[in-house]
Amino acid sequence: MVSVKQVASKADLKKFVKFPFTLYKGSSYWVPPIINDEMESFDPNKNPVFKNAEAKFFLAYKDGKLVGRIAAIINWLEVNEQQLKKMRFGWFDFADDLEVSKALLDKVTEIGKSNNLEFMEGPVGFSNLDKVGVLIEGFDHIGTMITWYNHPYYQSHYEHHGFVKEKEYLENKFLAAKADPKLFHKANLLIKKRYGLREMNFTNSNEIMPWVDKMFDLFNDSYSVLSSFVKITDVQKEYFKKKYISFINPEYIKFVVDSNDELVAFAIVMPSFSKALQKAKGKLFPFGVFHLLKAKKQSKDVIFYLIGIRPDFQNKGVTAIIFNEYHNTFTEKGIVNCIRTPELEENTAIRQMWKHFDPVTHKRRRTYRKDLS
Repeated sequence: MVSVKQVASKADLKKFVKFPFTLYKGSSYWVPPIINDEMESFDPNKNPVFKNAEAKFFLAYKDGKLVGRIAAIINWLEVNEQQLKKMRFGWFDFADDLEVSKALLDKVTEIGKSNNLEFMEGPVGFSNLDKVGVLIEGFDHIGTMITWYNHPYYQSHYEHHGFVKEKEYLENKFLAAKADPKLFHKANLLIKKRYGLREMNFTNSNEIMPWVDKMFDLFNDSYSVLSSFVKITDVQKEYFKKKYISFINPEYIKFVVDSNDELVAFAIVMPSFSKALQKAKGKLFPFGVFHLLKAKKQSKDVIFYLIGIRPDFQNKGVTAIIFNEYHNTFTEKGIVNCIRTPELEENTAIRQMWKHFDPVTHKRRRTYRKDLS
């Protein structure tokens, strides 16, 4: 018999956050979060996403043992402004027991129906900057700090419970050595001259901060055409600015501006913290912070986190400027592997952008949908 309990205390929330540490114990591929950071992201007093969203967290028990978790989420911006009657769910982990996964999903169904929503989709987070998708291929590749990892049996649970594929995401990687400068160096010069553009590079985080709001505005403009996009609000901008920008190597953030110093394009790359997070085991102290700082300075793998181009400059070759700057930085730092974050299968423009780098699709992930009618 499975019992499901709603998280109602800090102790319960810590159990929610720490459950995957048990489920994936001994895995060479699962990348643990920092426990305190995860706790904070679920705190309505600290994460501004809760100004426009709500969430309930549930734990599943069987024979007195914790065997699963799920977050049931409603993003009211999505529901009210976009008129998308969607019930979200994420942070969905469970033992290989159909009774357990069903009991957790039933809680999400109840909440969705009680709020007159039309369908449920997951696994997703609160917004487009959260993790997304259940892994369906690539289980023998190490995860990243910005993706969920899961056991292979997850997919069969979704399908057994009547869920169907909603969206598919591809994860690709390529060797930095494949970035042949002949492909973009000359184009970089031509594009800059033709449109009066120039690159911006940074050496410290303070130089970046005055531009961050414009960067998020451009992010909203660039991605608004994609399905399931929910804009980043002003309060979220401030939150992400404080939480993440100082965490990223400033030389891994590239901007392109026009002759009026208006932002035309941006890109954010992060060093891979995967192995450092495995060593940290969920804790910054006493040694976790050391592993992360070492990775920030020395990691030879990088993750392409975001690229945004102003709509009126899309398809005009602006990426050549960005690639040229990254090639210079990566060569100087001896970067070996370039890993891309999950990209929607339907986003053909992004695939065209990378086609000359011989990318290899090493992971696939999916969100699943079920009607609530």
